[in-house]
Amino acid sequence: MKNKKKIEIWSILTIVILLLFGLFLIYPLFGILKQSVRNADGVYTLEQFSKFFAQPYYSRTLLNSFKVSIAITFVSLLIGIPLSYFYSFYDLKGKKIIFVLAILSAMSAPFIGAYSWILLLGRSGAITQFIKSTFGINIGSIYGFAGILLVQALKLFPLVFIYMNGAFKDIDNSLLEASENMGITGIKRFRKVILKLTMPTILAASLLVFMRAFADFGTPLLIGEGYRTFPVEIYNQYLGEHGTNYNFAAAISVIAIIVTAAVFFIQKYATSKFKFSINAMNPIQKKKPKGISGILMYLYSYILIAIAFMPQLYVIYLSFRNSNQAVFLDGYSFDNYRMASTKLLGRSIKNTLLLGGGALVLIIIFSVIIAYLVVRRSNIYNNTIDTLSMLPYIMPGSVIGIALVIAFSDRPFVLVGTMTIMIVSLVIRRMPYTIRSATATLMQIPISVEEAAISLGASKTKTFTKITVPMMASGIVSGAILSWVAIVTELSSAIILYNNKTITLTMSAYVAISRGNFGLASAFSAILTVLTSLSLILYLYVSKAEDLKL
Repeated sequence: MKNKKKIEIWSILTIVILLLFGLFLIYPLFGILKQSVRNADGVYTLEQFSKFFAQPYYSRTLLNSFKVSIAITFVSLLIGIPLSYFYSFYDLKGKKIIFVLAILSAMSAPFIGAYSWILLLGRSGAITQFIKSTFGINIGSIYGFAGILLVQALKLFPLVFIYMNGAFKDIDNSLLEASENMGITGIKRFRKVILKLTMPTILAASLLVFMRAFADFGTPLLIGEGYRTFPVEIYNQYLGEHGTNYNFAAAISVIAIIVTAAVFFIQKYATSKFKFSINAMNPIQKKKPKGISGILMYLYSYILIAIAFMPQLYVIYLSFRNSNQAVFLDGYSFDNYRMASTKLLGRSIKNTLLLGGGALVLIIIFSVIIAYLVVRRSNIYNNTIDTLSMLPYIMPGSVIGIALVIAFSDRPFVLVGTMTIMIVSLVIRRMPYTIRSATATLMQIPISVEEAAISLGASKTKTFTKITVPMMASGIVSGAILSWVAIVTELSSAIILYNNKTITLTMSAYVAISRGNFGLASAFSAILTVLTSLSLILYLYVSKAEDLKL
């Protein structure tokens, strides 16, 4: 009798994960596709797509999103790369402060920046009114294209800064010395040598910024006014105050998936043209900033970071100001926090920690398993898992939210309105951070370490849990903190899925803003900002990290 081939635990895990992705990602996306090609009577048709491209109002939202996202990406690179260059090549005083504040600026809830800038540069904003009363100059307001560009560029350039720090650190100093011997120095060396050596990272940072800007929902909704963008239109068609059209919302969602996937593959193709490896055997020697150029470096770095972090500080300040709904009054008190305590504050904090904690545990477990399958047991099935795990990374959160509602609002899986669907959404949306970080770390661990443990009598399972996972710890923790911060500040999918029982701090702050209760919104936003900041500071303290892996 032939011996039956024993099925390994890893093969079972591959099947289980593929089934889970099929149920919670492919099945919902298929539901969106199905609904997009049907009309209100259930007849299959392409009229929803025709409507989108036939009416300039709708197709213009796509063009608007492209225009503002490209502008945000360009400005983020323009201000983020020089900051990273100064940080990486010069020994700046207070560089830790620059690093921490840059991360906090990037990882705060997206709409808090928009809300704060409205209070600063809105029609009745503090800065707007100060300049008007002092100098008699009307500087306009924050609303529209320019406002979205300002808020999002200040929000997203720190991501470029964080990415480029790692790229600059990997440059071998001997390459720079060689270029200097050939007479290429200063700005010319920066443009001809340094930028070209870091081009793969620049393209990766560009993709991340573009995707974040393109998928952003809160900022354009709050300050876009007449400048309509794609994600806002999806939301309006699905939950708008002036009537809803689920089929049309599904059609726009399908277009969003196609557009973001196309951008992703274009970026991958562009990156493939710059494939080379750098081994920094001779690391960059940081210089001391001197003279006028040194003063300008300090001014640029500190002023830029101060402006980027100002919205977070301002919203905390306003949370202690007396207020009357939409108007802030003289004097300070804890009234906004007392009001928040009567407006679901306890439930919001509890749900944020419960949903976030549950989602994070699942993210860590699945990310470790997926990273191991992809790196150590690469095959067509595990590579498929890797591809599927990245799909939510390139899709707007509102699309994921709508897909889950369509899939799980009827039998046999009725999950809409439950904590479960919120956790599923958070895991799907935010797992790519931890997967990418864990995968990158595992690729740097020699397989010979695991082979040695097995040769000494350890089982494969014990080797994985006792040897491999602990060695992956830095990458897991780094990715997990990014996932955690993204979880607690999640808005675009949560606004589709939440209800009064599952409301989070982010949603409570957003609801207060949308209702014009700025004092209450400031209290919720301040608590959310402090929670985010404490999470990141705790991570940086425990890990002693000089950089953050993205």
